[in-house]
Amino acid sequence: MIIKTKINLLILILLFATANCNSQNTQNQEPQTKSTDRQAVVSGQFYPSNTDELKSMLKQLFSDALPNQGIKNVLAIISPHAGYVFSGEVAATSFNQIDWTKDYENIFILGPSHYVSLQGASIYSKGNYITPLGTVKVNTELAEKLIKQYSFFNFNKAAHLYEHSIEVQLPFLQSGSCLMKKDYKIVPIVIGSQDPKTLKKIADALSPYFNSKNLFIISTDFSHYPSYDDAKIVDKLTVNAIKTNSPGTLLNTLKSNAEKNIPNLVTSVCGSSAVLTLLYMTENNPDILITPVQYKNSGDTKYGDKNKVVGYNSIIFSLNKKTMKNNEFNLTEKDKKDLLYIARFTIEQYINNNKIPKIDTTDFSKTLITNCGAFVTLHKNGALRGCIGRFDASEPLYKVIQEMAVSSSTQDYRFNRVTSKEVSELEIEISVLTPMKKIKSVDEIQLGRDGIYIKKGFASGTFLPQVADETNWTKEEFLGHCSRDKAGIGWDGWKDADIYTYEAIVFSEKEFK
Repeated sequence: MIIKTKINLLILILLFATANCNSQNTQNQEPQTKSTDRQAVVSGQFYPSNTDELKSMLKQLFSDALPNQGIKNVLAIISPHAGYVFSGEVAATSFNQIDWTKDYENIFILGPSHYVSLQGASIYSKGNYITPLGTVKVNTELAEKLIKQYSFFNFNKAAHLYEHSIEVQLPFLQSGSCLMKKDYKIVPIVIGSQDPKTLKKIADALSPYFNSKNLFIISTDFSHYPSYDDAKIVDKLTVNAIKTNSPGTLLNTLKSNAEKNIPNLVTSVCGSSAVLTLLYMTENNPDILITPVQYKNSGDTKYGDKNKVVGYNSIIFSLNKKTMKNNEFNLTEKDKKDLLYIARFTIEQYINNNKIPKIDTTDFSKTLITNCGAFVTLHKNGALRGCIGRFDASEPLYKVIQEMAVSSSTQDYRFNRVTSKEVSELEIEISVLTPMKKIKSVDEIQLGRDGIYIKKGFASGTFLPQVADETNWTKEEFLGHCSRDKAGIGWDGWKDADIYTYEAIVFSEKEFK
């Protein structure tokens, strides 16, 4: 027997039946407490309230779960949040994949709101979380910062009071804390919105923290209440959609699953909001590895009814170590707007007053003051009007944008200097570059993803990644035009030249109009 506990089996079954992720109970009654800490509310229900019993149960669950599979550079895990007798083994499998010796600065825990209807997402910012195993510190400073910075974040105490999706993850985290950095902190986020646009904004806000310094825990169960065999089919379709690393594909799959009219299927992923937020953070990163580790449903347990089950998955998001350094660089929506403003303001001031304005960096993210290469491209009425950039990362990004804004508007040899009358007609596009890498074969080039830099002797030329999409050239045309038109070494000059590739984060003013 997995545990010795006084939890009544009838209570467990009732919890299993009532933990429906689509319920919208708006009860706001708060427990009597003098502390602002969020107290445990599902201990004794989803997991034992007795400390010794809980430790014993966790020890057994971690033992029964699949061991570490050797997945390196884990950035996020998907873990179920049902009662431990149903989903505990799968949850333990997810936590087994974490490098417990790593010093995480923050552990973000994203879960759906089961009981309270709210817009955007609520971040607990007024205290810590308490479980039978002790206190889990919350990074209240970061929580407050996010709430102040973004309108779609707020602190809604009622959203956290009875919410189990965050709480049930914590004992798993605490059971390994003796090996982890003692002062790690969590950022508990309950997501209420189902709107993809809002979830994309949440993802953009969290993207600067999605790197090797932090860990993301995505709390969700999968199919709710189909039969055992139907659940296996539906959950497989859903996992396959997640593996594509495409939020659009997942949304289409969830819609398709709902349209199959599978008996008793209430939802395919109760925490779809949290999963989609994760995918919006990872979708444009080709080096994200998505590894499903374990699947079970409640019908696989001694307490489960195979006629109506809930599905559970352990899925790991990790980063290819070879490219980890490059791909930890992210730009939020605010970063992009700031850079576009810098470019336009600089062009206006330089063209009209022949001065490069001083920029106030007080409100800038760390990303904008990181040394980085970039290009500034100008269009007028859809036609190219100037494009100049540099690869070397010797100055902060915001300064590079200023310098390239001036250069693209006044020093591109292919065009006359931009006039005062033209400034308002310009559309500005920025390409922030990752470091270049030399390739051994042109087979390594992926059109639309990679920019190319061709160098032969003192001659060189480059095409940004978006050129391939804009022209619909083949790979040979992409190389040939760059070799002949940019490097000046002839159509076939690339064949005995050094070729480098790089990637770019590309955005323009038209995205924010």
